[in-house]
Amino acid sequence: MWPLRLAWALAALGIVAGTDPTAPPPDKASIFADLTPAELRAVRDFLMGRPELGLSPSRGGSLAQNTLFLVELLPPKKRLALRHLDKGGPAPRRQARAVVFFGGQAEPNVTEFAVGPLPRPSSYRPLRFKGRRTVPFAARPMTQLEYELLHRALVQATEPLYRLLRDATGFWYHNCTDRCLTFSDIAPRGLAPGERRSWFMLQRFVEGYFLHPVGLEILIDHRDPNPHRWAVQSLWYNGQYFSSPQELAERYEQGQVAVARLADHASQLLFSTYVPRGRFTTGTPTDVHGAKVCEPQGRRYRLRGNRLEYGGWSLAFRLRSSSGLQLFDLRFNEERVAYEVSVQEAIAFYGGNTPAAMQTKYIDAGWGMGSVTYELAPGIDCPEVATYLDAHHFYDADGPVRFARAVCIFELPTGVPLRRHFNSNFQGGYHFYAGLEGHALVLRTTSTVYNYDYIWDFLLYPNGVMEAKVHATGFIHATFYTPQGRRYGSRVQSHVLGNMHTHLVHYKVDLDVAGTGNSFETVDLSFENISNPWSPDARVVQPWLHRQPRRSERQAAFPLGQALPRYLLFSNPRQHNRWGHARSYRIQHSSHAGRVLPRGWREERGISWGRYHLAVTRHHENEAVSSSLYTQNDPWEPLVNFESFIRDDESIEDQDLVAWVTVGFLHIPHAEDVPNTATPGNAVGFFLRPFNFFDEDPSVASLSPVIVRPLDQTFSRLEVQRWTPDTPGPCIAPGPFTYNGTYWPE
Repeated sequence: MWPLRLAWALAALGIVAGTDPTAPPPDKASIFADLTPAELRAVRDFLMGRPELGLSPSRGGSLAQNTLFLVELLPPKKRLALRHLDKGGPAPRRQARAVVFFGGQAEPNVTEFAVGPLPRPSSYRPLRFKGRRTVPFAARPMTQLEYELLHRALVQATEPLYRLLRDATGFWYHNCTDRCLTFSDIAPRGLAPGERRSWFMLQRFVEGYFLHPVGLEILIDHRDPNPHRWAVQSLWYNGQYFSSPQELAERYEQGQVAVARLADHASQLLFSTYVPRGRFTTGTPTDVHGAKVCEPQGRRYRLRGNRLEYGGWSLAFRLRSSSGLQLFDLRFNEERVAYEVSVQEAIAFYGGNTPAAMQTKYIDAGWGMGSVTYELAPGIDCPEVATYLDAHHFYDADGPVRFARAVCIFELPTGVPLRRHFNSNFQGGYHFYAGLEGHALVLRTTSTVYNYDYIWDFLLYPNGVMEAKVHATGFIHATFYTPQGRRYGSRVQSHVLGNMHTHLVHYKVDLDVAGTGNSFETVDLSFENISNPWSPDARVVQPWLHRQPRRSERQAAFPLGQALPRYLLFSNPRQHNRWGHARSYRIQHSSHAGRVLPRGWREERGISWGRYHLAVTRHHENEAVSSSLYTQNDPWEPLVNFESFIRDDESIEDQDLVAWVTVGFLHIPHAEDVPNTATPGNAVGFFLRPFNFFDEDPSVASLSPVIVRPLDQTFSRLEVQRWTPDTPGPCIAPGPFTYNGTYWPE
């Protein structure tokens, strides 16, 4: 912890923002809104102006200095937020979370601060992790400055290898012009706490360079803030280890290295590009536009600031720079279903026979998963008619950076009825047909964490169902192929191995089902063998509902690898629907997650949430997140230890409950993952579904059904009953495709 020799409670400056008495009050959702660019700059200016912090700009300079790394909203405490939302209490004090790297000290560290009140901050205080642990400097995320310094280290390390790289690959790293090598770096950075040693896998710098490893991997120790003390510790080339670049260069000149000579290629023939090649044998056209989403009679959702409304749904949302989309105050017909639903973490743990492959255990919040929300392409990433929102991130920068069109919102025709029935008369006719068209409102963003692209969706359905879903696409994390590699994946090109890996994603679901006092039970079926009451000589075997109340946190933790009960119900024991059932919501997984490491094994300690399909805990403010920015580079002694959330085994009967949901899948890359992993079959998530929460399906309030009734025996006259116009009208063609793709400081 950075030792300050002054009182933390600084005197307030007493500045109050002016108010217009004629202006309407701000929407209550604004307490959850992301910081504006002006607020981000205000926090920066305030902290940079505090002489005791000694902050310097993050760009340029040295690692041995104090810099401001991250600024984002610090959400209000739930108790204060509910007092404001439900009881008309004052709006909670608006604050920022600021992460500072104190590199310019004898004992460097990372400290997080709460800064406020906004929009004119006047004080700051340290934020504590559970157990009051401090953040080791070696656990900090990487910065652009550190990458620039590592690039220089790689230039120096590869200079002796110029002839080998030129002869074997036609590309080189040192003093290159247009035939350059680049790198992917591997994490965690070492094998134990306090280390910062990274493997760098060299690749041809061409379009889709992730699929072009050249067979050289270099281990650099860069723990010291002074880059002059950094050192190459090991190299791996085509199955052989070397202690230094000089050793590899000398043995190459002596003919003692098994050289992997890569074929040259023209850029237009790259297998890693999106340029079309081949053909479909049916000859059906693909050079014209396919089906499109349109809104022939306007939008059926409402967006006011960060409040989104659709049918019975209303919610507030934000895009955290640290970890991504976060929903608050989810309500259906004004009744709260959940206080918070948010993305917590995404990981991909690999296997392989190269050092880079066997070391790769990506924990993506440590790479700024929520800050890499690059521009969404209309018509591809989201429909042209979507509403697009910009995001401003203050992450490894000296000010807010605008990411254009980082979020989109659109109504999606699902292509399947929400519900329907054809009531046959079994004589060639029917009594009636009725159907309700299927739609969902989609809130979407993406995270491009180097090679992988995650598409994050929250979908709202008219029947009170919410779906959280993530698609995985982008480039596979590929390593150099050797015959031993087939044990760990598939050969997808001459010198490319697609390495096996497991994706896990963690969500927080703070349920408030008809109130904060909830209980949790599982329901599944058992069988009974009873005498048949209407035929006494016979037996009947039939299912019955086996309900199992889960009274403590340990009873409500369901390990991966074991069968998950099929109904996971969160109920308000004091609220019942018209039919006498406790009003409930159900979590339903859509996942085939599996364990990534044995329980307790080194890096697994950092992702202990990944032990469970589902864990249910009592709400505590010091258990707000299941991971952190720092887990990637110190998974061995994580600052956030999810297992501690359930270790005390608190009662969860009639309490404020939080469900922690893990979803995921095993990915064994294959030839069809070139050039990219496709989205079909690579989506996981979960549903929140009402279970006796309502008296009937709430989508009966929709005016979109169609009912057809015959008016005579010949079915020649029909009554078509509908509440929308007879024809939807034409879809208006939007303008031509546009894309910018830049993200610059403002």
